[in-house]
Amino acid sequence: MIHSEYGPLMVHNSLTRQKEVFTPLVEGQVGMYVCGPTVYKSAHIGNARTFVSFDIIYRYLLHLGYRVRYVRNITDVGHLTDDGDQGEDKLLKQAIEEKKQPMEIVQMATLDFHDVMKSLNALPPSIEPTATGHIIEQIRMVSQILERGYAYEVNGSIYFDTQKYIKDHPNQYGALSGKKTDDLLEETRDLNNQSDKKHPTDFALWISAPKEHLMQWESPWGMGYPGWHLECSAMSTKYLGKTFDIHGGGLDLLFPHHENEIAQNVGCCGTNPVRYWIHTNMLTVNGTKMSKSLNNSVSPAELFTGEGSIMSKAFNPMIVRFLMLQSHYRSTFDLSDDALLAAEKGYNRLMQGLKTLEQIQATGTGQTEHDDRITNGIESIYGHLNDDFSTPQALASIFDLITMINSLNDGHISSAEVNTNSLEELRKVLAAIIHDVFGLIDVTAGASGSGQSLDAVMELVLELRQQARADRNFATADLIRAKLTEAGITIKDGKDGSSWSVQS
Repeated sequence: MIHSEYGPLMVHNSLTRQKEVFTPLVEGQVGMYVCGPTVYKSAHIGNARTFVSFDIIYRYLLHLGYRVRYVRNITDVGHLTDDGDQGEDKLLKQAIEEKKQPMEIVQMATLDFHDVMKSLNALPPSIEPTATGHIIEQIRMVSQILERGYAYEVNGSIYFDTQKYIKDHPNQYGALSGKKTDDLLEETRDLNNQSDKKHPTDFALWISAPKEHLMQWESPWGMGYPGWHLECSAMSTKYLGKTFDIHGGGLDLLFPHHENEIAQNVGCCGTNPVRYWIHTNMLTVNGTKMSKSLNNSVSPAELFTGEGSIMSKAFNPMIVRFLMLQSHYRSTFDLSDDALLAAEKGYNRLMQGLKTLEQIQATGTGQTEHDDRITNGIESIYGHLNDDFSTPQALASIFDLITMINSLNDGHISSAEVNTNSLEELRKVLAAIIHDVFGLIDVTAGASGSGQSLDAVMELVLELRQQARADRNFATADLIRAKLTEAGITIKDGKDGSSWSVQS
């Protein structure tokens, strides 16, 4: 098992509602599918939270040594306004409102989504397929479901036969979402335009389109377009196989989207497609659900520019990403100005701690209790990350080590007491977790984000101050220190010279 010295990786499976040892289908390889954005509007911060969470999961799997094929789709047709079979296509509705072609909306929203993900330093997926680019695969899957008797045609539309599915596979429909069949019937009883369906719980695989519909394709059943749930079944099967390791998405997709995906795959391929279902929780703003009607909606761009109504200032994307790390992906993520300001201080302390560690020159070689603290700290970090990717607990362990690093730097722990090799191992681990797994870039240099530039400037400033002290021009030396303090930079004088740090 990869990284077995820190114990097995445990993953909370939404299907079983418990943590399970993660064992991929193929040793050393992972197939992961995550439901991507519906590209009809600019990305919102809730989208960003979900995809940052899966970016960290992706990064940690890579860090452990797995080869990961990460597939995240783009929905550019078929997602209706009620998230089911009713209403207008979200993309088409937006195109009509803006008097643009649907693909113009797709292009704009997709580029915006990519910009946000890049700002937050999310790695691109291995494959990013689009629904419109896989119409043939979706038509083929509908045909296979029809051939196996789990769908039927009405006036050019194809519906999944949930009653046959429930009869052939008892206790399976609703198992992921925890809904019972009777509950599903009650929830769908009042839906309009149900006359075409045999049963209210049946859902559309293919929807017949009127002539004026801007997005439609030729099929064996006439002109139409695919249902929203179908695309993910078709694309995950194409790129990851009939059964794969991880399927992820937001908690709001549990039902009906993911529940219907399972039904489609079983109806087509005869097998449950996913071994581990992972779902991220919702986002709130100041403890309240984000909503335009409450005037608390905020976009990533507003966070980064400070133009949103809830922020007192602009926040670097790395501060936003750091704040997201402080909530477990299965917990509600609350966004507020106070939380962002606190996250900024924590982020600065984290980055400064790593710099301090890199600057420390340990001279001793004896094995002491402090070496045990380093070893235990590293084990704690990995233990928490192996416990269902618990970034908040892993961060807490890292900050315990930062406290030790600062004590060593301040002389409260003698460098002679600490093993040089232990410190080097700690430096490598912290750098790997902070930068490679957490995806945090050091932007403590300021708005430009150029740490090297600030380092060069501060090296010159410290040299000038040291020269002033050597010339006994203490007024100038003190003035330099005072001005730097006003700018948020602390100077510390020691026997080996002066050092600086950004105040947190």
